[in-house]
Amino acid sequence: MRKEVVVAGVATVSTVVVAGVLLVRWKKRDQRRWRHTQRMLRKFANDCATPVPKLWHVAFDLVSAMQASLSDQSQTDYVMLPSLTSSIPNGTEEGLYYGVNLHEDKFLMMRARLRGKHELITDLDREEVEIPSEVNSKTYKELFDYIALKLEVFISINTKSNPITPKGKMGFTVSFPLHEGPGRNIRWKSFSAKEAAGKDLAEDFNEALEKHGIDLRVSALVNATLGDLAGGRYYNRDCVAAVTLGLATNAVYVESAQFIPNGGDKNKFGEMVIDMQWSNFTTPHLPVTQFDMALDSESTNPGSRVFEKLIGGKYLGEVVRRVLLKMAKETALFGETIPPKLKTPYILRSPDMAAMHQDTSENREAVQEKLMEVFGITYTSLAVREIVAEVCDIVAERGARLGGACIVGIMKKRGRINDKKSVVIIEGGLYEHYRVFRNLLHSSIWEMLGGALADNVIMEHAHGGSGAGAIFVAAAHSHPHHDPINPLLLNDDQINDFNVGKVNDDDIDQIMDLLEWKDDQSDLASWKEGDQSDSIAETSDQSDSRSGGGGGNDGPSDELEK
Repeated sequence: MRKEVVVAGVATVSTVVVAGVLLVRWKKRDQRRWRHTQRMLRKFANDCATPVPKLWHVAFDLVSAMQASLSDQSQTDYVMLPSLTSSIPNGTEEGLYYGVNLHEDKFLMMRARLRGKHELITDLDREEVEIPSEVNSKTYKELFDYIALKLEVFISINTKSNPITPKGKMGFTVSFPLHEGPGRNIRWKSFSAKEAAGKDLAEDFNEALEKHGIDLRVSALVNATLGDLAGGRYYNRDCVAAVTLGLATNAVYVESAQFIPNGGDKNKFGEMVIDMQWSNFTTPHLPVTQFDMALDSESTNPGSRVFEKLIGGKYLGEVVRRVLLKMAKETALFGETIPPKLKTPYILRSPDMAAMHQDTSENREAVQEKLMEVFGITYTSLAVREIVAEVCDIVAERGARLGGACIVGIMKKRGRINDKKSVVIIEGGLYEHYRVFRNLLHSSIWEMLGGALADNVIMEHAHGGSGAGAIFVAAAHSHPHHDPINPLLLNDDQINDFNVGKVNDDDIDQIMDLLEWKDDQSDLASWKEGDQSDSIAETSDQSDSRSGGGGGNDGPSDELEK
C-alpha cells in the first residue's frame, strides 16, 4: 500500500513537472511569436515610410512625368488627357439644370438652381438608382435607354413641384476613366456594359433622351473629377485642380494652352483642363511593399494603376488584410487556426478599416467588433487589437501622405506655391468620411511646404456633394465662354491694345499666372540640375516619422466606398 502511494506521488510530481516544463515552453513560444509579430510590424512600417524628403522626390517625379506627357505622349508611359474647356463655368451662370453622374453599378440624377455671382447652389434634388445586373450586362445603348427612362420620371416628379422650364443643356459625368477621341468627342475607355469601348456616346445618349421626350441635350460626357473642378471654378477662379479620393482616385487641373503642344489656338491665352489619370503614375520612390506587389500581380490589371493601388479606397483594406493574414500564418496572431474569412480577398472594406483605425476607446471595442463582423474572430487580446489598429494606421498614412505629395506636385507644376493662393477641390469617401486619412493628407502638405506656404494651398470639399459636378458642367455648356487673349503671344496691334489698357482684370490675372509659371519652371530646372539636395536638406529638420491622426470615433459609413 505504501509503495502504491509512493508511486502515485511520484507520478503526480512528474505530471506537475511536465506541465510546468510545457507551460514554460508555451510561454517562450508565445514570446518568440510576439517578437516576430513586432518585427514584422516594424519592417512593414519602415517599408511604407513617407518622410518629407521621399514625398518631395515623389512630387518632383510627378512634375517631370506631367511635363513629359504634355510635351510628347509617344515618349512616355504616363499619359495625361487634355479635356474640354467648355466644361468649366465662370460663376455668372444662372438657371435650373439637370445632371447625371454614372458609376459602374449605379447612377445619380440631380436637379439644382444656380443664381450666378458665385452664389451657393440651391434647390438641389437628388435620386440614386442601382443599375440592375441584367441592364449592366447589355449594350451601352440599352443602358442609356434605362437611364433616360428613370430620368423621365425624375424630371416629371420635380417639375410638378417646381414647374420652371429647365435649360436645354444637361451635364453627364462618369466616375471611371474616359479619353478624348477625334473631333474632341469623349469616348468610353472602360465600362462593364458590352460594346461601349471606343464609342462616341453623347449623341447616343441624346437619342435616348429624345426617345423619351426629354427636352435636354448632353454636349459631352466628362470625368466626374472634372465636374468637381467645374463646381470649384464656379465659386472661385483660383480653383485650379480637383482630386477624387474614393474607391478609385484621379486628379484634373487647369493648364495654360501655351504649354501644351497642339493645345489650341496659339494666338490666345486659353486654358486646357488636363485629366491627369494619376492612378497610372509611378516612380521608383513610391514605397511599394511585398504585399502591394502580391496584390498587383493577382489583380485583374497587373502592372497598371500602381499609384491607385497605394491610395485608393478599394485597396487600402485589402493591403491590411494581407498583412494580418501573413501575421496569422507566421505568428498565430489570431490563434493556432487561421480564421477562414481572413483568406477572402477584398473582404475588408475601407469603412471597416477606418472604424478600426479611428477607434480610440480604452479597450479598442470597435476593433474587436469589426474583427468579429468581418473575419469571424471571436476574441483577441488588447495587444492584438493594438497591432491591428497600427497596421491600419500605417496603410492609411502612406496613402494619405502620397496623395498630399502629388497635390503639392500639381501646385508646383502650375507655379502657384510661393505667392498665389490655389483652391483644390477634393471629393470622395476617403476624404469626406475618413477623418484621420483627411488629417494625414493635410499634415503632409503642411510638412512639405511649411506653415506659411501651406496656407497657399486651400483644400475644399466638392460643392454640392458627390456627383453634383454634372450640374456645373451643364451650366458651363449652356453659357459658352471665350478664352481671353494672351499678351505674350499677341501680334503688334494686340500688343498695342494691351499697352493702352484694353484688357480686363481677369486677363491681367492670367498674364501674371503665366509669368509666375515661367519663374517656377526656372526654379524646377535649377532643382533638377543639382539643387535637389538643398531642397531636401531644408525639409530634413521636419519629422521623418509617421504622423498620427486625431482621436475620436466617427463611425465611418458606407459613403467611404464611393
